[in-house]
Amino acid sequence: MDHVSRRKVLLSSAAVGGAAALGTGQLAAATSAGAAARGVPASTITPADARYPDFVSGSNGRWRADPEAIRVATATEQVVAAVEEAVRAGKRVSVRSGGHCYEAFVYHSDAQVVIDLSAMNDISYDQKRRAFVIEPGCTLMEVYMELYRVWGVTIPGGSCSSVGAGGHIQGGGFGLLSRAFGLTVDYIHAVEVVVVDAAGKARAIVASSDENDPHHDLWWAHTGGGGGNFGIVTRYFLRAPGTGRLAPEKQLPQPPGEVYVHQQSWPWSSITEDRFRTLLRNYSGFYEEYSAPGNPYAGMFSMLVCSTKASGSISMTTQIDATQPDAARKLDDFLAEIGGHMGDAQPTTLSTNEMRAMPDLFAPQARPWLVATRQLGGSGWGGRGDYKSAYLRQAFPEEQISAMYKNLTETDQRSALVSIDSYGAQVNAVGTDATAAPQRDSIIKLQYQAYWSEQSEEAAKLGWIRNMYRDVYADTGGVPVPNEVNDGCYINYPDIDLGDPQWNTSDTPWHDLYYKQAYVRLQRVKAAYDPGNVFRHAQSVRLPE
Repeated sequence: MDHVSRRKVLLSSAAVGGAAALGTGQLAAATSAGAAARGVPASTITPADARYPDFVSGSNGRWRADPEAIRVATATEQVVAAVEEAVRAGKRVSVRSGGHCYEAFVYHSDAQVVIDLSAMNDISYDQKRRAFVIEPGCTLMEVYMELYRVWGVTIPGGSCSSVGAGGHIQGGGFGLLSRAFGLTVDYIHAVEVVVVDAAGKARAIVASSDENDPHHDLWWAHTGGGGGNFGIVTRYFLRAPGTGRLAPEKQLPQPPGEVYVHQQSWPWSSITEDRFRTLLRNYSGFYEEYSAPGNPYAGMFSMLVCSTKASGSISMTTQIDATQPDAARKLDDFLAEIGGHMGDAQPTTLSTNEMRAMPDLFAPQARPWLVATRQLGGSGWGGRGDYKSAYLRQAFPEEQISAMYKNLTETDQRSALVSIDSYGAQVNAVGTDATAAPQRDSIIKLQYQAYWSEQSEEAAKLGWIRNMYRDVYADTGGVPVPNEVNDGCYINYPDIDLGDPQWNTSDTPWHDLYYKQAYVRLQRVKAAYDPGNVFRHAQSVRLPE
């Protein structure tokens, strides 16, 4: 059975509500990731191939590899064979799903064989495991569209449409629906992972959330441990805990049928330091108040983008479930509270020409959820950039606001910013040790960003973002050491500087900034499933000493 017909079989099964089970032989063929490719090796791309330049770099144009071969797999069996072949030949393996890794964890000078999963992009429903199946090469937009069009469900992943599911889901992915539904890892029922034993033998293991599963710890490691650590995920099995007996359309979150999307900006020309301080106090104070699960604003997400003064403005995008009672009033109240006490620094709306150019996005009425998701989903591909992250557990302290203001205003850098994203609510409903994503009582997630196109700009951009980050967290050694205010960093926004003593002068190592107390358990999983350290990069989980 080929790949297309396998998908058709699964979709037709789901279309009748999952009640009519397939026959045993048919089910085995339909749910086998390698049924179409058994005995057929992964495609090989070498430097002589015209496709080679497209397969040796990803989203961040800073990083490029020069591997001997890229193995493009379409099935689990192909991944197993390609990994074992590389290991037996003593080749350094690197793994790519969507290509959106911010650091050189995939494309680096030591990579000799890149296992490329971008062609593994099936989305289906597995009747045997009673869970949705997502392969790692799917982009988030493909996931959202397929799950929603066929079953009316979704996962609470990120807004960037071209990000691959492979790394995003296991890193604790979050997005516009996370305050309502939690993190992507909260829906991982099982993972199929290709691992390598001490003898160099590769095999595929399915590890599940069942505590009696002998591979339960391997499942847990993929609920926030991040990519490139333990093996290669070839399939995710997704459903909400406790929904195994329900129909498919009841096993994952159902997004709101309609949402309000509001965008506004404040020109820097009207922002003084006192007004900037008021804006950040208002914003972070609001989410400190509304951070508990089930709060009245759990269905709302907002993103306050503080670009540098040289860039022109500070902007805010807000999305709220339009089907909630009094949604429009809640949105109005939120906007009034965020913009309050700022004197004549009033937010501006889009010009008539801008609204005419994008009427569906900026018209005042509610719009369908999938329409809004597509319109807000930028691709972010091919440029150069650097990124840093932090979690905030309470409203911004004065010293952090002052440091942000100084670094945003005393520079001529453009395309540089800090994005202050709402967090908490349903994310905080899960215990800190239930998954490998331990930041479960934060109110805001911050992402520091700098972008450039020419190599000659890199030193200045890196200088700006490094200095800003160091200044904001000056009282904890230049990094957001977990305490009553900060709660470390997000593994899906990797930052190699966290391990550099020039930029991290604290006593907290990089791995504790990402994983906190979970790191020791992750090391045990590493020792059990990757004893030869086959899957490694500059910030991969280390084998215990």
